[in-house]
Amino acid sequence: MFDRLIAAAANGTTLPGATSQNIEKIADQASQAASLGAKLVLFPELSLTGFLPNHPESNHAAWLREALSFARNSAERLDGPAVTTLARAAQQIGIYIAAGILEDAGNVLYNTHVLVGPQGLAGYWRKMHIPMFEMPFYNGGSGPEVIDTPIGRIGANICFDTLLPESTRLLAVQNVEIVLFPFAADPPPVTPAGWAAWAGPALRARCQENGVFGVAVNYSGQVAALGVGQNFPGGGMIVGPRGEVLAEQTNPGELLLHELQASDLRAARAEPEYLFRFRRPELYGPLTR
Repeated sequence: MFDRLIAAAANGTTLPGATSQNIEKIADQASQAASLGAKLVLFPELSLTGFLPNHPESNHAAWLREALSFARNSAERLDGPAVTTLARAAQQIGIYIAAGILEDAGNVLYNTHVLVGPQGLAGYWRKMHIPMFEMPFYNGGSGPEVIDTPIGRIGANICFDTLLPESTRLLAVQNVEIVLFPFAADPPPVTPAGWAAWAGPALRARCQENGVFGVAVNYSGQVAALGVGQNFPGGGMIVGPRGEVLAEQTNPGELLLHELQASDLRAARAEPEYLFRFRRPELYGPLTR
């Protein structure tokens, strides 16, 4: 990774079924981040195609059929126009952009986060662990790969994945340096501080357990589709490799930026308490049975 890298988290509201407008918003915020020196900017889960609210209060069977059709029609292929347009924006701005799409993978859909940069599509990750309300819409993906870029070795855990420690460990064994944590969560109270209180313990633990930088951001704003609405509080956090909170977003829509230093990563991994060093994989077989 670079000796010094300014990373950013951004969460301007994006809407389901409004992919073109969402791309414009994301590109605008990415341009703002780049003007402030950022080389990497993270956007929330499903930010590119918009989060589809999934808590109906009316006839659930009728809503589900309509919602599944909406999801299928709004999903995007990895080589489709949404990702291609976003990659073009990243190339023009000169920044790496990580944003979420409902991915059309042919016979199934995935909740996917893509990373685009100056060279185009750098890679992608699919959400592995699917909470119950989201199960009708997309399948769980396979284990995440680390993407080796000029700005560092980057991986991602999407929202619910973050709460299960194995998710980040799958990246750590590939020598990840920066883990992206995009969220779309509305824990009570629905405020940035409420989200931070809910997500913060897991984020800090994942970074400390594995000696990695973490960049996290949560969806913000009111979204509505098919008669169902959901309100997201925003929130963002950048965490160091000792589990320390380096920066935190308190006002949704504002850019969160922080400079990551490679020397901090090396120092954390040289500590006597660097937990990753003490792994005993030969003992862990029962965890997979």
